[in-house]
Amino acid sequence: MPVPPATAPAPAPAQGGATPGADPEAAVAAAATAGSDVGRGGRLGPVALVIAAGISVQFGAALAVMIMPRAGAAGVVTLRLAAAALVLLLLCRPRIRGYSRADWGTVVAFGVAMAGMNGLFYQAIDRIPLGPAVTLEVLGPLVLSVVVSRRLVNLLWAALALAGVALLAGHGGEGGGFGGLDPAGAAFALGAGAMWAAYIVFSARTGRRFPQADGLALAMAVAAVISLPLGIAEAGSALLVPGTLVLGVGVAVLSSVLPYTLELLALRRLPAPTFAILMSLEPAIAATAGFLVLGQALSALDALAIALVIAASMGAVRSQSRRQSRVK
Repeated sequence: MPVPPATAPAPAPAQGGATPGADPEAAVAAAATAGSDVGRGGRLGPVALVIAAGISVQFGAALAVMIMPRAGAAGVVTLRLAAAALVLLLLCRPRIRGYSRADWGTVVAFGVAMAGMNGLFYQAIDRIPLGPAVTLEVLGPLVLSVVVSRRLVNLLWAALALAGVALLAGHGGEGGGFGGLDPAGAAFALGAGAMWAAYIVFSARTGRRFPQADGLALAMAVAAVISLPLGIAEAGSALLVPGTLVLGVGVAVLSSVLPYTLELLALRRLPAPTFAILMSLEPAIAATAGFLVLGQALSALDALAIALVIAASMGAVRSQSRRQSRVK
């Protein structure tokens, strides 16, 4: 799952989620503020880092599916968020004092969005294949892009994405089109997409209020605290089984710590629009991870539908970045 990129240390105040910026529109257009003066030879490295981060996230989600029979969806979320929070707090050692009530309100809202995004997404992949789940989830940022841009061309991109979803919903083939899937799973994925949109907004706001990755570390701690009662209620003592703990840490590393680190390194050299376009490939990476790790095959219609959503996401990002370049 596209999970949450980090609040990156950089000269610009906002570095975050799938898209930070000085305002919601800029937040949707890019995943971070990064310099655009990148030579042709210097782009391969950061592009490879972003793709590697996406692969890490989705294979981490596939690993999470494998350990859900042990700890349940809520238990896996708790293990992942708690382990990631512990690692980030140790690495960042964020300052606690000196922030206003508004600052803390923002970071708490960021943590709530993070907990909701992860919790709903893991409930979704516990019920439906990984590829379709990420395809539905990515509609959240896409809708946010359309809302804040208020441009006709982005409405057309949204229509293309909805056509892809309708194609999946209209059949129930062996690949698991939405018509043949648990409706609750699809609803959870859509809910995760809505929380992803909220995550983007509050990630940008947190990046403006907290230095480096301090806001991310604090928000991750908030998310872990929120998820803890749910995880204990579902998994109980299973959370303390050594094998489950080890796998949970593996999910945290693959889905949070490693991709955040790779993305932070990439964003120092990669133009933000390029990063956002690469993030649009998440559904395809998820479908590949689902097939290789979980044996979740896709039919031709499923693959076409996912391709439509990817194309719509890329188109929306490119339209937004072109508009911003003309304004400059």
